[in-house]
Amino acid sequence: MKATPRIALIHATTIAMEPITHSFKAAWPEAQMVNILEDSLSPDRAKVAELTDELVARIVALTAYARSIGSAAVLFTCSAFGRAIEHAAKQVDIPVLKPNEAMFEQAIRRGGRTAMLYTFAPAKDSMEQEFREEADRTDPSAMITSFFVPGAIDAVRAGDVETHNRLIAAEAAKLKDFDAITLAHFSMARARKAVEAATNIPVLTSPDAAVAKLRILLEKNNLVGDTERACA
Repeated sequence: MKATPRIALIHATTIAMEPITHSFKAAWPEAQMVNILEDSLSPDRAKVAELTDELVARIVALTAYARSIGSAAVLFTCSAFGRAIEHAAKQVDIPVLKPNEAMFEQAIRRGGRTAMLYTFAPAKDSMEQEFREEADRTDPSAMITSFFVPGAIDAVRAGDVETHNRLIAAEAAKLKDFDAITLAHFSMARARKAVEAATNIPVLTSPDAAVAKLRILLEKNNLVGDTERACA
């Protein structure tokens, strides 16, 4: 029996930590999670229109550190660093996942139109680009339309989860004629039940999708033992 692989979770904000922990506990409790928090990244990213070389270098350094402590895979939980994460992934010999790639893959497999609710404005353009790039690979007809939820991220940062969830659910209730709703950020996953209560459109979250993809990737690499597979 192989040891359960270590998964490094790299966070740019504390509000992403609870949702991904919940997803691992629900779907893969045997995984060895290691939390790496660098909470200056999010405010520094918000100050610039585009990713700077300095921010890219910081993402690369965090990835290298995660690899150096024996991680079998790395998962970033902040949605605003896509290009930097892609660059960092080329520097190591383990899987490195962007926050939304697994969720976007699920949405595109559903086909048609995807609605993306987001709360952190600087992440919008890079996330839309990631979706389009994945669609070009798998289903060029897939489309994404983004909807900003003002005030939600401020509420959750202040500890007001109820308001955060209510604002997101209210925006979701307005949506029509979409095949899936994606909640763009890890921090938004805590609103999933409220959103599902407000709409009949299927709701996808990045933490749940990422955990499922990581497990599949590492099983393919033969890094998950029989006991872990039996607990799926």
